[in-house]
Amino acid sequence: MSNNVRLRVNEQIRISPIRLIDHNKEMLGIVPTDEALKMARDAGLDLVEMSPNERPPVCRIMDYGKHKYQLSKKSKQKHHEQKIKEVRLRPKTEEHDLDVKLKHAKTFLEHGDRVLFTMLFRGRERFHQDIAAETFTEIVQKFADISKVDQPARLMGRRMTMVLAPVKLVPAKKPPKDAPKKKDAAPTESAEPTAPSPAPAPATEVPTGSAE
Repeated sequence: MSNNVRLRVNEQIRISPIRLIDHNKEMLGIVPTDEALKMARDAGLDLVEMSPNERPPVCRIMDYGKHKYQLSKKSKQKHHEQKIKEVRLRPKTEEHDLDVKLKHAKTFLEHGDRVLFTMLFRGRERFHQDIAAETFTEIVQKFADISKVDQPARLMGRRMTMVLAPVKLVPAKKPPKDAPKKKDAAPTESAEPTAPSPAPAPATEVPTGSAE
């Protein structure tokens, strides 16, 4: 599929019925569009029109944000296969669960993978988009040393998404090891014996005459 093709998503799909493929890529047959849209919402996903020229058009339940991002990056990543890992959050995610999810995200980034953060809104949660924006800001700050924002946070229907990409860390230079200091060499005895110094000559007495 070309990256330039603009697909109809969710309420943009006006034709009914449609030929539906579920999120497990199983063909469900022809169903009313309203029913397919409800199935997508219940799964926290999107209804995407994949083949608009077919009659009825073929639609699939999927994560459209992730699908679109993968298409946009595919041509740029031919030289290097890089995976996109998704971390799903909710506005009411408890602190402990959030910590666990962020630990997974850190592991993905350290392994060189991009991370797609998805904040899902259900029911009245869509009125708490400020919580999602605040959470994403905290995530960016938390991973500022190992990642950069590849796709800023943006709202798409009932979800807010953001993508972080890993950065290459410059290893810190190790301080040069000090060269081992040479120990002062202990004085060595000469291999050749030294000649003993000559003994002093005995003093000779000079005879002196008696005083007259």
